[in-house]
Amino acid sequence: MLGFLKEPVIVNVEINMNIMVLSLMGLISRLWGLSYPRAVVFDEVYYGQFVSLYMKRIFFVDDSGPPFGHMLLALGGYLGGFDGNFLWNRIGAEYSMNVPVWSLRLLPALAGALCVPLAYQILVELQFSHCAALGAALLILLENSLITQSRFMLLESILIFFILLAVLSYLKFYNLQKHSSFSGSWWFWLLLTGVACSCAVGVKYMGLFTYILLLTIAGLHFWHVIGDQNLSNVSLMCHFLARGLALIVIPVAMYVSFFYVHLTLLYRSGPHDQIMTSAFQASLEGGLARITQGQPLEVAYGSQITLRNVLGKPMQCWLHSHTNTYPIRYENGRGSSHQQQVTCYPFKDVNNWWIVKDPGMQQLVVSNPPRPVRHGDIVQLVHGITTRYLNTHDVAAPVSPHSQEVSCYIDYNISMPAQNLWRVEIVNRESDTDVWKTILSEVRFVHVNTSAVLKLSGASLPEWGYRQLEVVGEKLSKGYHQSMVWNVEEHRYGKSLEQKEREVELHSPTQMDISKNLSFMAKFTELQWKILTLKNEDTEHKYSSSALDWITMDTNIAYWLHPTSTAQIHLLGNVVTWASANVAALIYMCLSLWYLIRRRRKIYDIPEDAWQLWVSAGGICVGGWAVNYLPFFGMEKTLFLYHYLPALTFQILLIPIVLQHIRDHLCRSVLLKSMFTALIVAWFSSVYFVYCAFSPVTYGEPSLSVTELKDLRWKDSWNILIRKQ
Repeated sequence: MLGFLKEPVIVNVEINMNIMVLSLMGLISRLWGLSYPRAVVFDEVYYGQFVSLYMKRIFFVDDSGPPFGHMLLALGGYLGGFDGNFLWNRIGAEYSMNVPVWSLRLLPALAGALCVPLAYQILVELQFSHCAALGAALLILLENSLITQSRFMLLESILIFFILLAVLSYLKFYNLQKHSSFSGSWWFWLLLTGVACSCAVGVKYMGLFTYILLLTIAGLHFWHVIGDQNLSNVSLMCHFLARGLALIVIPVAMYVSFFYVHLTLLYRSGPHDQIMTSAFQASLEGGLARITQGQPLEVAYGSQITLRNVLGKPMQCWLHSHTNTYPIRYENGRGSSHQQQVTCYPFKDVNNWWIVKDPGMQQLVVSNPPRPVRHGDIVQLVHGITTRYLNTHDVAAPVSPHSQEVSCYIDYNISMPAQNLWRVEIVNRESDTDVWKTILSEVRFVHVNTSAVLKLSGASLPEWGYRQLEVVGEKLSKGYHQSMVWNVEEHRYGKSLEQKEREVELHSPTQMDISKNLSFMAKFTELQWKILTLKNEDTEHKYSSSALDWITMDTNIAYWLHPTSTAQIHLLGNVVTWASANVAALIYMCLSLWYLIRRRRKIYDIPEDAWQLWVSAGGICVGGWAVNYLPFFGMEKTLFLYHYLPALTFQILLIPIVLQHIRDHLCRSVLLKSMFTALIVAWFSSVYFVYCAFSPVTYGEPSLSVTELKDLRWKDSWNILIRKQ
């Protein structure tokens, strides 16, 4: 029974020394002196704020993309024991001792290091020689811009890692497809493709470009599978379902899961939650939740409420009134009703309180039992402090003259009767008998007499209106807009019969009875919409650039400058590599066009298998460059050189592909091949020379003299920092 112990247990392990050595070199190049400089470097001032918020579990919204990349950076801080206490307010600020700099920069550096062996394996899977694959890996290894970007708390190296992992996984899956479909390895690489694509999109939306590229390639490959007569219909359906599961269902599920973890971690209220809806804010610990949690759920006649505009632009604000009236005449000579001003005020204030009144009754308190207000009911809105009724009439609004003025009615005993009846329309109702609910219901107020809808115009009133936001009556015929929608944020059941007692009641905190909790999907949908639609004002940055500047590297970014010496770090690429990548792309496109024309004439310059190899490599490398670069020409955002790095990575992979193709198929004689090989060696030596020359501004040390810094300014457009003597 124990006979197997008589023989030794032997395990054979194959180790690819190329991958091992390349991985080691990548780790050395990215991890060496990782804690230097111990100061905030460029966009660390931006991402560091989010890391601190994660450590403190405070909710935030970043309009630059999904939360997965931020969570990975926060993981580094968590592993290093970071408590989140650091003021990220200035580039170059020295880190305090509680900030684990090495740990915070570790994951981006590891991702950057692993891109080196990934580049090697991608070319091997594309069926190119190990020599070409080694060249691609060394070009990634010696690319100064990729080194700089991966050594700090930034996201580009993580994005590029997942992009390359997705490409490699798909290529391995595709190569296994030919002889071992539905094997364990086949499933592993197919599923890993979907996982890597989801992670790439979860780091930055730029990852979506490569995801779409791989979906397109997978679709083309599946089209060829459909044409395989050896496969049954059942087998084809299994292939289709497997790809759908791995490349669509799993990535979508993972993407949603990133938000689930994000929202689970960030459960506390913070400065960013003000742009979210009242329901979202109320679901967070602290902040609005301290005020609104447990308020009466159903709005009734006699309820005291504050009304928040759902749009939240140009800023969050609440329906508001005060004793001041509109001027008799505006500066342009137009007249007004001289009624009490109604505005939208961006701060909490007692003048934001309104009382929901039944037009058929005089009382301003909630009856027992309460009579809830339903969709379609007619109400009057009474301003809590001044007791005047919300009103609109056929008078032009002060700033938006094509809309109606909204006011609180003052009886001047003239021929302008009150028009203060409003119909409540619940926009997100499930049925026409829905009850108006606190926080949850989004409502429109339609004026009974004129059919105008209460709307936030977004314009600011002049000095006489204290620069508060204008509220108008907009005709329904002009269409629906979120600025017409309001929700009850604070709510209490009014109990005071006398006005003085009511004013005291309005100044007091709201009562708590019922909690309001949003489902995860409701929170996910709202947060996703905010990320996609939230637009920060793009201001011109000193180091911003256009997409055209990137190809020739006419720009750079100064990441850090030592406070006393000339030591500095710049985002600058290896000039020889960038120029060679452009030349390689041009040669590829010209050769492809030449081959296509010749093949149309039935002239085949290269074997069919070489042509298929050439096309598949171009689909990955040229396609990857195009989808990660060309979209920036249509983007209205501030652009920086580092946005080009994913596209550059694909372009670098193309260089050894073109070189091998030229040597194998265009150099016909042994002499030409030898000369071309010598030329490649000389060219690669120049790549290494440029890497060494720019290493001081890649790693930030050693400190260079003024003369040496001037010598590094190879282009007049580069901004190398030189201190005044």
